Amino acid sequence: MIKKIAAALTALALTGMAGAALAEGDAAAGEKVFRKCKSCHQVGDGAKNRIGPVLTGIVGNEIASVEDFKYSKAFLAKKEEGLVWTEEVLDTYLTKPKKFIKGTKMSFSGLKKEQQRADIIAYLSTFE
Repeated sequence: MIKKIAAALTALALTGMAGAALAEGDAAAGEKVFRKCKSCHQVGDGAKNRIGPVLTGIVGNEIASVEDFKYSKAFLAKKEEGLVWTEEVLDTYLTKPKKFIKGTKMSFSGLKKEQQRADIIAYLSTFE
Protein backbone atom coordinates (compact mmCIF):
# COMPACT_ATOMS: atom_id res chain seq x y z
CA MET A 1 0.00 0.00 0.00
CA ILE A 2 2.79 2.43 0.89
CA LYS A 3 4.47 1.64 -2.43
CA LYS A 4 1.26 2.51 -4.31
CA ILE A 5 0.88 5.79 -2.42
CA ALA A 6 4.51 6.71 -3.09
CA ALA A 7 4.10 5.81 -6.77
CA ALA A 8 0.94 7.90 -7.00
CA LEU A 9 2.70 10.90 -5.47
CA THR A 10 5.61 10.41 -7.86
CA ALA A 11 3.18 10.28 -10.77
CA LEU A 12 1.52 13.50 -9.66
CA ALA A 13 4.86 15.22 -9.39
CA LEU A 14 5.86 13.91 -12.85
CA THR A 15 2.69 15.26 -14.42
CA GLY A 16 2.64 18.55 -12.56
CA MET A 17 -0.91 17.78 -11.48
CA ALA A 18 -0.41 17.82 -7.71
CA GLY A 19 -3.23 19.80 -6.18
CA ALA A 20 -5.19 20.19 -9.41
CA ALA A 21 -8.94 19.63 -9.09
CA LEU A 22 -10.77 17.54 -11.64
CA ALA A 23 -14.25 18.22 -12.91
CA GLU A 24 -17.01 16.09 -11.40
CA GLY A 25 -17.57 13.14 -13.71
CA ASP A 26 -20.82 11.45 -14.72
CA ALA A 27 -20.38 7.70 -15.26
CA ALA A 28 -23.48 7.43 -17.49
CA ALA A 29 -22.12 10.17 -19.77
CA GLY A 30 -18.72 8.49 -19.62
CA GLU A 31 -20.20 5.27 -20.97
CA LYS A 32 -21.20 7.21 -24.09
CA VAL A 33 -17.74 8.78 -24.39
CA PHE A 34 -16.20 5.30 -24.02
CA ARG A 35 -17.72 4.39 -27.41
CA LYS A 36 -14.68 6.14 -28.89
CA CYS A 37 -12.46 3.61 -27.10
CA LYS A 38 -14.37 0.39 -27.85
CA SER A 39 -12.61 -0.39 -31.10
CA CYS A 40 -9.39 -0.97 -29.15
CA HIS A 41 -10.41 -1.53 -25.49
CA GLN A 42 -12.93 -3.52 -23.50
CA VAL A 43 -14.05 -3.10 -19.91
CA GLY A 44 -16.13 -5.16 -17.48
CA ASP A 45 -16.80 -8.85 -16.90
CA GLY A 46 -15.51 -11.03 -19.71
CA ALA A 47 -13.47 -8.21 -21.25
CA LYS A 48 -10.55 -9.29 -23.43
CA ASN A 49 -7.43 -7.57 -24.69
CA ARG A 50 -7.72 -6.17 -28.18
CA ILE A 51 -5.32 -3.77 -29.85
CA GLY A 52 -5.27 -2.14 -26.42
CA PRO A 53 -5.47 -3.79 -23.00
CA VAL A 54 -8.58 -4.42 -20.93
CA LEU A 55 -9.36 -1.31 -18.88
CA THR A 56 -11.20 -3.01 -16.02
CA GLY A 57 -9.64 -1.85 -12.75
CA ILE A 58 -7.38 0.73 -14.41
CA VAL A 59 -8.19 3.60 -12.01
CA GLY A 60 -5.74 3.41 -9.12
CA ASN A 61 -3.74 0.59 -10.69
CA GLU A 62 -0.13 0.57 -11.82
CA ILE A 63 0.47 1.28 -15.50
CA ALA A 64 1.17 -1.69 -17.81
CA SER A 65 -0.26 -4.20 -15.37
CA VAL A 66 -2.71 -6.19 -17.52
CA GLU A 67 -1.49 -9.76 -17.87
CA ASP A 68 -1.01 -11.21 -21.34
CA PHE A 69 -0.80 -7.80 -23.01
CA LYS A 70 2.33 -6.76 -24.86
CA TYR A 71 3.02 -3.16 -23.86
CA SER A 72 5.24 -0.71 -25.73
CA LYS A 73 8.69 0.11 -24.38
CA ALA A 74 7.35 3.55 -23.49
CA PHE A 75 4.68 2.07 -21.22
CA LEU A 76 7.13 -0.36 -19.65
CA ALA A 77 9.47 2.55 -18.89
CA LYS A 78 6.64 4.38 -17.11
CA LYS A 79 5.95 1.20 -15.13
CA GLU A 80 9.60 1.17 -14.02
CA GLU A 81 9.09 4.76 -12.81
CA GLY A 82 6.17 3.55 -10.68
CA LEU A 83 3.43 5.40 -12.55
CA VAL A 84 -0.08 4.72 -11.23
CA TRP A 85 -3.28 5.51 -13.13
CA THR A 86 -4.71 8.01 -10.67
CA GLU A 87 -7.63 10.14 -11.83
CA GLU A 88 -5.22 13.05 -12.32
CA VAL A 89 -2.76 10.98 -14.35
CA LEU A 90 -5.58 9.57 -16.50
CA ASP A 91 -6.87 13.09 -17.09
CA THR A 92 -3.46 14.24 -18.29
CA TYR A 93 -2.96 11.13 -20.43
CA LEU A 94 -6.41 11.32 -22.03
CA THR A 95 -5.81 14.96 -22.97
CA LYS A 96 -2.94 14.06 -25.34
CA PRO A 97 -1.72 10.46 -25.00
CA LYS A 98 1.24 10.81 -27.36
CA LYS A 99 2.48 13.92 -25.56
CA PHE A 100 2.20 12.33 -22.10
CA ILE A 101 3.82 9.00 -23.06
CA LYS A 102 6.14 9.60 -25.97
CA GLY A 103 6.46 6.41 -27.97
CA THR A 104 3.03 5.04 -27.13
CA LYS A 105 1.44 2.91 -29.85
CA MET A 106 -1.98 4.33 -29.05
CA SER A 107 -3.19 6.24 -32.09
CA PHE A 108 -6.04 8.08 -30.29
CA SER A 109 -5.36 11.83 -30.36
CA GLY A 110 -7.07 12.57 -27.03
CA LEU A 111 -10.12 14.22 -25.52
CA LYS A 112 -9.97 18.02 -25.56
CA LYS A 113 -13.03 18.54 -23.37
CA GLU A 114 -12.34 18.40 -19.63
CA GLN A 115 -15.88 17.18 -18.91
CA GLN A 116 -15.56 14.24 -21.31
CA ARG A 117 -12.33 13.20 -19.59
CA ALA A 118 -13.96 13.47 -16.16
CA ASP A 119 -16.95 11.45 -17.39
CA ILE A 120 -14.88 8.64 -18.86
CA ILE A 121 -12.75 8.44 -15.71
CA ALA A 122 -15.96 8.23 -13.63
CA TYR A 123 -17.18 5.44 -15.92
CA LEU A 124 -13.91 3.51 -15.72
CA SER A 125 -13.98 3.91 -11.92
CA THR A 126 -17.14 1.80 -11.79
CA PHE A 127 -15.16 -1.26 -12.93
CA GLU A 128 -12.86 -2.84 -10.34
